Amino acid sequence: MAETSHKQPAEAWITGIGLATSLAEGLDAHWDALAERRVNVDTTGFAPYVVHPLAPLSFDKQIPKKGDQRQMEAWQRIGTYAAGLALDSAGIKGNSEILSRTDMIVAAGGGERDLAVDSAVLNSDDYGNATPGALNERLMNDLRPTLFLAQLSNLLAGNIAIVHGVTGSSRTFMGEEEAGVDAARIALARIAAGQSDIALIGAAQNGERKDLLMLYEFGDFNLKDNYAPVFSRGSKGGFALGSGSAFLVIESRAHAEARGAKPFARLSNVVADMSRRRTEGDVTASMQRLWSKLGPIQADAAIITGATGAELATAEEVAFLRTQSGHPVRATGTSFGHIMEGQFPLGIALAALSLSRGALFAANDPSGLEIETSKAPDQIVVVGAGHWRGEGMALVEAVR
Repeated sequence: MAETSHKQPAEAWITGIGLATSLAEGLDAHWDALAERRVNVDTTGFAPYVVHPLAPLSFDKQIPKKGDQRQMEAWQRIGTYAAGLALDSAGIKGNSEILSRTDMIVAAGGGERDLAVDSAVLNSDDYGNATPGALNERLMNDLRPTLFLAQLSNLLAGNIAIVHGVTGSSRTFMGEEEAGVDAARIALARIAAGQSDIALIGAAQNGERKDLLMLYEFGDFNLKDNYAPVFSRGSKGGFALGSGSAFLVIESRAHAEARGAKPFARLSNVVADMSRRRTEGDVTASMQRLWSKLGPIQADAAIITGATGAELATAEEVAFLRTQSGHPVRATGTSFGHIMEGQFPLGIALAALSLSRGALFAANDPSGLEIETSKAPDQIVVVGAGHWRGEGMALVEAVR
């Protein structure tokens, strides 16, 4: 008869954080920007749409070969850069022995289109009269080898492997916000079960894309004309796409202690759901179920939400948050915009950073939902409800 294992799940520590966003790069710069309630927003470059553009970066710092940079589109450069920051933060950058067994889970969108090629084809004299073979020939000749119609989602993971030498197992999840939830959920499950010692997870987005704005405009999701904090956008709502990336190094406590690594925080639980969203209150009910599955939540725990600003999902998330009125709330979309797959990893990163610094960053929304607190939380719940589907939560705890 097979033996039943009673082995305790391995504790998972967050030992590395890499942030490159519209606010800044690096942890100290982000903490200062949040304390100063800074927001970097562009209301004219893609008018009428509101966008949070990427802060200036010197990609050479993390992607030293110009050839590597040239064959990447912006979203890949942003993500590869932030992944390098996370590896530096964890103290494993360049450590080939650890990197060779570091698992990688990337949440990615469909990649970028080459708008110049699209425009040239659509404006050509042959458009509408060309044979399918002629169109294929045009695409094969005009597009770079790594790009056919739209860049493949797994190219970000591939470039991280090439540039930084992360060569353990690799997974790429698609599915917008929920892909970021699943990246964290699967990494934690593998570490807890002893199937993985260390993992690099994260996502990236270039929000300064006309094709992406057009895509979301079809669903009437974009924030237009004027910027406002997430909870102050009124019943029409909408999200402001952001450029940025968040990557995390998560490892078992035993592995971290063996190499002398110090944790930012502990990732204790990640839970996910996908409500049907067919009747009013579906999202609120889903979040209540997820909250009950997280484990014991302290009375002074804080909440960091990736609320998009798009309706009706945000209104139903707000209804849930009001039932937890004793917990101070922060919305990442206010300061960073919405980075889609990266929104949930960004929330975890900011939760771990806050816990490591013994404070919750400043409120930045006048709606009344965000309140200031002088208490140093020992727990932060990261909340995410996709603009279209999927909900998730993570429990991040201080390591004293």
